[in-house]
Amino acid sequence: MMIDEKHVELRTLSIDRSQRAGDGGHSRKWWLRRNTIAGVVLVVLAGLMVFAYRAFSSNIPEVVVVRASAENNGGAESTVLSATGYIVAHHTINVNSKVTGRVAWIGVENGDKVGIDQVLVRLEDQEFRASYEQAKGVVESARAYLEELLHGSRPEEIQQAQNNLDEARATLRNDQVTFNRIRELASSGVVSRQQLDDSTSKYEADKQHVNSLERAFELVKIGPRPEEIARARGALQQAQGMEDYARSQLEATVIRAPVAGTILDRTAEKGELITAQFASAAAGGPRGSVVTLADLSDLQVELDIAQADFARLGLSQDVIVSTDAYPAKTYEGVIAQISPEADRQKAAVQVKVKVLEPGKYPGIQLRPQMNATVKFLANGQPKTVEASAGVFVPSSAIHDRNGKKIVLIAFNGNAVAREVQILSLRSGGAQVFGLVGGELIVTSAPAALKDGDHISVRGQK
Repeated sequence: MMIDEKHVELRTLSIDRSQRAGDGGHSRKWWLRRNTIAGVVLVVLAGLMVFAYRAFSSNIPEVVVVRASAENNGGAESTVLSATGYIVAHHTINVNSKVTGRVAWIGVENGDKVGIDQVLVRLEDQEFRASYEQAKGVVESARAYLEELLHGSRPEEIQQAQNNLDEARATLRNDQVTFNRIRELASSGVVSRQQLDDSTSKYEADKQHVNSLERAFELVKIGPRPEEIARARGALQQAQGMEDYARSQLEATVIRAPVAGTILDRTAEKGELITAQFASAAAGGPRGSVVTLADLSDLQVELDIAQADFARLGLSQDVIVSTDAYPAKTYEGVIAQISPEADRQKAAVQVKVKVLEPGKYPGIQLRPQMNATVKFLANGQPKTVEASAGVFVPSSAIHDRNGKKIVLIAFNGNAVAREVQILSLRSGGAQVFGLVGGELIVTSAPAALKDGDHISVRGQK
């Protein structure tokens, strides 16, 4: 009995494998459902995180930045304004042709220096030369005719007229004797009435002929009428005018430099047609000019000054000019011209500054269209002052905070306030102390933006 009871107890402690095999399918399904639910939860959490990030980031203000540029401000202590512009020639001349013709020769290149009246271009002149020769012939003919009238009749002509008159008078006397004889015979009935009529007609015709020759002889001795001489003078003057015009047309085929200067642009080539009327922009069309030249010893800087800064300037005000090409070289100048009207689209006034010594530095040539920076000096201040380092900042980036001037810098996604000191005002901004250059300066941002706020820079992801 004892052995049977122990056997029963051992059987209760054994593992029922049939029951375990039946529960296995249910366990696998439970694990599958749990993994699926976990995946869905993760997806939902990720979506909530993206939504939260977007909702949070939409509140970050977007700003516009510009990189601060460091520069040396020569004369900062005396500079009332600084502006940039372009060097221009005081007088630029487009040399055109007075006549229409084809280029036969051109003798200059870009950059050549030319003197006044130097030959630049020659046009084909065959037609103009022929017209001039024809006009000369007309003048010679008119002059000869006038001289003929002024000198009157030659002695030979007067003698010829006298001989013709004497001959006519002799014929008249002979016809008169014949007429008297026939008239006496007719009264006696010896000759017929017809013979008397014929003799009478011939005698009267001879008398008229003698009278005509007498008048002609008197005119030959007197000479031409004053009216005829005046008409001949007018014809000669008209012919001379035509000759002068033809000569000017021929001379215009040789194009000369109107002033001494430098060739800036050669716009025509040999064989091209040059017109004095309407140029064409089409390829192969007639050109309107042959060269462009200017006197490079007379240069100016052309600038657009903001109306807000215009009151700081005046005629003959001293300036210092520097160029991007030669930043270490400075030139003295004065304000030579201020436009009488403003440009309302630019909200600016055009100012021209005369460069006093463009050839100040040997081997350095200032050229038109170079970028130039002009520093306008306060009246009575020296033109050369020790340089003071500074950074240019646009006007829109400078703010007043608690009586101080500050700018906001974009740094690591935050706005950082930086106090600055204004060294000099410039067109569109100021040169300041307190920056080193290269910083990203905030130029456009919400009014409530302050130091430490998170920001996003427009154009950057």
